[in-house]
This record gives sequence, structure tokens and C-alpha cells, in this order.
Amino acid sequence: MANKLISEMGLPKSIGHIFAARNIITAKDALSLTEFELMELLDVGLTQVTLAVALISEIASPPYQTVQSLLEQRMQNEYLTGHLPTHLKGLDLALFGGIPFGALTELVGPAGIGKTQVKKEGADGLFWLQFCLKMSVLATLPSCYGGLDGHVIYIDVESKFSSRRLIEIGLNSFPEIFHLEGMAKEMAGRITVLRPGSLSEFTESLQKIKVSLLQNQVKLLVVDSMAALVSGEYEQGPPRQHPLGWHISFIKSLAEFSRIPVVMTNQVRSRSATEISNYSFQGEKRDDCGNFDSHLVAALGIHWAHAVTIRLVLESRSGKRFIKVAKSPMSPPLSFPFKITSSGILLLNDDGIEMSGPQINAIDHQGHSDIILS
Repeated sequence: MANKLISEMGLPKSIGHIFAARNIITAKDALSLTEFELMELLDVGLTQVTLAVALISEIASPPYQTVQSLLEQRMQNEYLTGHLPTHLKGLDLALFGGIPFGALTELVGPAGIGKTQVKKEGADGLFWLQFCLKMSVLATLPSCYGGLDGHVIYIDVESKFSSRRLIEIGLNSFPEIFHLEGMAKEMAGRITVLRPGSLSEFTESLQKIKVSLLQNQVKLLVVDSMAALVSGEYEQGPPRQHPLGWHISFIKSLAEFSRIPVVMTNQVRSRSATEISNYSFQGEKRDDCGNFDSHLVAALGIHWAHAVTIRLVLESRSGKRFIKVAKSPMSPPLSFPFKITSSGILLLNDDGIEMSGPQINAIDHQGHSDIILS
């Protein structure tokens, strides 16, 4: 509003012409000067200057809002907000309903403890895939069963999407729906899987997705995984320009524009020598069994971390797996123990363990080597 032209504000022509003649073109130009400075510069009386400044201020300043008006506006726009429940009670309570619409939710974890293949395809492996598949099922589920009754776009960078596991999760989680004749086929048909082979192909896919979001009632976008997209193109350390800078902005705009949840997975990297020397308490140590317990950090760097609204971390401590809410505007940092069953993820405790200090950002990692080295 500061750059609004004075000539478009309806000032009396007599004073408006004087402003233009003295090269005072915008509201900012006029309001940056005191009334006495304007009197001297414009060579007019105080009354004229006061009336002109009052009019310019009224038009250029945003209208005031009371708490009551803000509350009413929020209630009117309530339909724009919402969540996709994860059906993990403790996690949904921590996130005030689940994965939020219009925001980026990131899943981070070491590959060897569930994010990628660790055994045969099935309930014991592929944790993040299990999570993303369950979210895909829930997004296609009829609304009367707590789903979004929509379509899903699943960007499968590492070719790990499993339609067989998707149906298995659906059958075990919602047997009353998936056992209906043709229902499993119909819901699976609502999930479109894209497999870009490079960052440039991913860029082309994003342009097409924006149109598809409107045409096909898409209710969830999944990208698995972001780090794999820039493998070989991304180097650790502070790059001059983040390789995913444009993509971060575009995906955030997609989420906000379409008001859908966007879920993305990310890999981990080991700390650099500088980071370990600066923070020795986050270096490697041995557990009770003599295995190395390595503290890792999420890949893709700080620029990416600031872009996501929620960060969920998978980690392993003392032989147990945990889902950690490492970043959220609604919840304190919490950690939930879990196991993987035939119907997907199952929390062992809904209360969560509150965390503090360096353990919030560090990722505990026992006995696995599938990490990105820095």
C-alpha cells in the first residue's frame, strides 16, 4: 500500500497537481515527510497539507481489525482448514488432528531401519513407505469412514511403491470396505504413481500436477524421496544456491493453493567432521551391546528444513523404534515408540515422551549403514 500512487487517491486536483510537480508520487513519498516539511516543499498552508495527509494515510493504511472480526473471519474460513488423520491416536493428538492441509510434512529416517528395503517386502520393512501407503489409503477412503474420498498423486523416485502392500494395508485396516466387491480396485485406481528419473523430469511433473489437482479432486500429494531427487547433484555443506530452491517454493504454493496435505520423505546424513568436533556430545558412542550409536541429521540442509511445517523423524534407540515429532507449530517435541504390523504402523504408547536439548534435532541410529556421508 505504501507504493500506491497519489494520483489515484482522489485528492483535490489543486493539491494533487502540486504533489506531482514536486515529484511526490507515492504514499510512501508523502508520509515519509512531516507536515511542516510538506508545507515548505509544496508551498501551501497547514490546513491543506493536514487534509491531504489524512486522506493519503486512510487510503494507504490497511483497515484495522478487532479480535471479534478476526474470530468471525476464522469461523467463515474454517472450511479451508483441516487434517488428514494418521489413525495413530497419540500422533494425531500431538498434531491437533493429523497431517495438516495446506502445509508440508516431512518424514526423515535412516534407510536401514525402515525407510527403504531392509528385509523382504512386508510388514517388517519400509517404514516410511508403510506410512505413505497408509496415508494414501486414508486419502482415498470414503469420508463416512474418516477418509478424504479423493485421489492421490504419489511421486515414487526410488521405485519402491508397492501396490500389493497398499491393498494389504487396506484389507487389514478397513476390512469392511476393502472386502466389498470391486472396492479395492476402485480405491487403488485413485492413486496415480509417477516415477521421474531425474530432477528435470520431476520439475516437468510438478507443472502437470498443478492442473491435475483441480481436475481430478486430488486430496494428497506424496514425494518419496526428496533427497533421492538430487542424488549426485547435491553436495553437503552450504551451497551457493540450494538445488531444490525453486521446487520448495513451488510445492509450498501447491499445498497452500489446493489446501491439501503434502507428505515428503527425506534421507539422513552423517555429521561433518566440523560438526562432530564442535558438538562432541553428538558424536558416536557404543551402546550396551557394543554397537555404534550414530547421531545423524536430516539431509538437504537448513534451507529445506525451514520450508517444512512439520518434521517427523524415525530413529532407533536401545533396540526400539520411535516416531519423533521434531518440528511442529502445534506440539512440543515428542517421541512415540512403535512397531509395524500387517495393517501398518502401530504406536506402543499414545502419551509420547517429551524431549529437549540436542536430542530434538539429532537422529539416533543403531547398527545401520545406509546413510549419506557428508
